[in-house]
Amino acid sequence: MKKAGYEPKTVVATTYQAISGAGKNFKDWPEMEHNIIPFIGGEEEKSEQEPLRIWGHIENGEIVKAEGPVITTQCIRVPVLDGHTAAVFVTFEEGKKPSKEEIIKVWREYSGVPQELKLPSAPEHFIQYLEDDNRPQVALDVNYENGFGVSMGRLREDTVFDYKFVGLSHNTVRGAAGGAVLTAELLTAKKYITAK
Repeated sequence: MKKAGYEPKTVVATTYQAISGAGKNFKDWPEMEHNIIPFIGGEEEKSEQEPLRIWGHIENGEIVKAEGPVITTQCIRVPVLDGHTAAVFVTFEEGKKPSKEEIIKVWREYSGVPQELKLPSAPEHFIQYLEDDNRPQVALDVNYENGFGVSMGRLREDTVFDYKFVGLSHNTVRGAAGGAVLTAELLTAKKYITAK
């Protein structure tokens, strides 16, 4: 949203994270069946600080975090094998609140460097917005764009914040493993990694 000129001021997010995010499956972790654990060590701090690093800048070879938005999170482990879901609430800077239609347009039209370079693992359409109130769902949407895409839904105005919505991504394909592959493809395309 920052890239589009909209300035989020405050973000509250609760993530519902799959057990594969802990490197486990149901056979390894049978106590997760029919269970929810309301704490994932280190995950809340990471979720609050990493976006500020991404929106920050490099100064003297060091990452200087952006000063905002203010982000607070809760991270909960749920009995799902793959797929992290987030319930997000956001307020924008005064006078910079986009319309619902503008947000959906930005999501649907988003294209980054991986798309521009047509990297092998890059999803053609990074973000899909789903109109149905019961979407996104892990069972239906986690493998969007072979797991490299992100699904968004339920965007609506809120009584406390400006908007609320739900997002879903594949935590191992879009996240850890696949994210590493896509990063390596980008570094190779940008000639930071070359053949020996």
